[in-house]
Amino acid sequence: MSDPALGLLMLGLIVVVIVMGFPTAFTLMGLGMFFGFFAYYRGGEAWADNHIFDLMVQRTYGAMTNDVLISIPLFVLMGYVMERGALVDKMFYSIQLAFRRVPASLAVATLIVCTFWGIASGLVGAVVVLMGVIAFNPMLKAGYDVRLAAGVITAGGTLGILIPPSVMIIVYAAVAGQSVVKLYAAAMFPGFFLALLYLVYVIGWALLNPKIAPKLPESETRVPVRPWVAALQQAYSRKMLPALFAAVLSPARAMSITADGARIGYPMLLKNLGYALIPLVLTLATLWATWWYVVIHQQPDLPTPVATATQQRLETAPQPLGAGATTQPAEEKLEELGAGHKAGAATKEEPEALQQMGSAELRGKITAAPSEAGPAPEFYIYFAFVCGIFGLVLLYYYWIMEAEQFEVLRLLISSVMPLGILTVVVLAVILLGITTATESAAVGAAGAFLLAFQARTLDWKRTKEAVFLTAKTTSMVCWLFVGSALFSAVFAILGGQALLESWVLSLNMTPVQFMILSQAIIFILGWPLEWTEIIVIFVPIFLPMLKHFSIDPVLWGVLVFVNLQAAFLSPPVAMSAFYLKGVAPKHVTLNQIFAGMMPYMLIVIVCMVFMYIWPGMTLWLPNYLYGN
Repeated sequence: MSDPALGLLMLGLIVVVIVMGFPTAFTLMGLGMFFGFFAYYRGGEAWADNHIFDLMVQRTYGAMTNDVLISIPLFVLMGYVMERGALVDKMFYSIQLAFRRVPASLAVATLIVCTFWGIASGLVGAVVVLMGVIAFNPMLKAGYDVRLAAGVITAGGTLGILIPPSVMIIVYAAVAGQSVVKLYAAAMFPGFFLALLYLVYVIGWALLNPKIAPKLPESETRVPVRPWVAALQQAYSRKMLPALFAAVLSPARAMSITADGARIGYPMLLKNLGYALIPLVLTLATLWATWWYVVIHQQPDLPTPVATATQQRLETAPQPLGAGATTQPAEEKLEELGAGHKAGAATKEEPEALQQMGSAELRGKITAAPSEAGPAPEFYIYFAFVCGIFGLVLLYYYWIMEAEQFEVLRLLISSVMPLGILTVVVLAVILLGITTATESAAVGAAGAFLLAFQARTLDWKRTKEAVFLTAKTTSMVCWLFVGSALFSAVFAILGGQALLESWVLSLNMTPVQFMILSQAIIFILGWPLEWTEIIVIFVPIFLPMLKHFSIDPVLWGVLVFVNLQAAFLSPPVAMSAFYLKGVAPKHVTLNQIFAGMMPYMLIVIVCMVFMYIWPGMTLWLPNYLYGN
């Protein structure tokens, strides 16, 4: 057989062997070593001198020194600590009460908790198992259709691997050589959009066929109101915000109210007034942060003396005339400026930029800075409109907030807000460039420990379990990288990569056709394989072809992330189904779970179509934060 034919045989064998159940990482290494031995073999050479052993060492060392992979154990530890900390029960109860008037309220609450908890932990199996234990039986007891209950848990649980911070995105970034933070920003909106499509489907199905999600009895939707809250309403006002303000300003009547046999203290009034004001505070903080980042933070600094001198000297420098002219004189001036500035300049970055940029590019950046100062005029109109919408919503909310709404708000704040703040901080420090992904993962892991300790749900035994599972998962990912790096190198040496590229290019496909073909292949591979195998084995085959078709690797990568949601939902290797089956009642069959997951696979395809038709949903945020 020729070397390219050996490469294709190697590619086919890896799929067959993995489907047979052999460990992926060691299968990759074994096939890579076996075929690589023949690729490097030279007649008369001792077998121990074969270069495949050198390649194995190099690829292993490369995986060990890959800085991108350092964040994986920290993010995984963050997820396992939260899982072992058992922080989900209270969150599910409070969200279910908040959406008690919505059709299929239990399913909606399950999907929201799955999304939120998946973001915080990033562990598909943990989220599906936890929500299977917490939400599956209540939905079945309420008369929900088994397919609806199973589909919501399995589909919602997979969102954690898509919405940042996600281990899958880190793995793709290491394989594709892309920026982790840029991929995080790109995956943000598509992830939430897919969750929204799931939510629309669940509510729409419940509206069209109410029998699949019967309304809960009044006893299960009634919000328990504390006695002193009801007494405070009678003493001041039915509206909780005016009542709390009046009680704080005139506490005489409030002090006569008893709570659990003790009189209400002034600190308790201030604490509950703080609960009531948190929606207002969060709204103002969000609007102010947006204004600061867009208007204040984006204002460029005053031109430095070096920038001014560079601008003047470039304007007087000889310019190239005609197509055959050279830019060497201007580049030499830039090097001289960089060398002179390095001796006594205030900053160290500018000389490097001066040496690396061409004269036209540098002139464009300098002259473009004043015109790019500040946001576009439309921003102020949009910002005022958003402020008005938020203001009306808050006004309406405080107008209807009585005792039940206040108690639900208090439950949401105590159960959701700590985890929400941690998640927002972890993502914000990454996206805004305050920390690297690794440092942000460390912040997240430390915050997860603090939350679990504060909730008093994490003991020494659970901590050891979390650390052990983190080490196990991290080892699996690292061995996968070693195996995939070796496999890909041997596949390229044998000429398999070049053969596939020449075959694809000979088809004379348009970029749209190539996009559809590549995503269709990944979608089909998701049926027998897991996402790890697809990313480390098959994604590197497509990556070199993206440049030929002028396809943005960030956009293509996020399409792959969304596409791989189907890998968790497609039999026979639908891991979400097996996770749920392990905790489901005995009468729930695997076929029922599979049937419940199928519609969500179609929703994944619909989301991908929207992403391709409207690429701004994927690329706007990374382009705005980091430029093109």
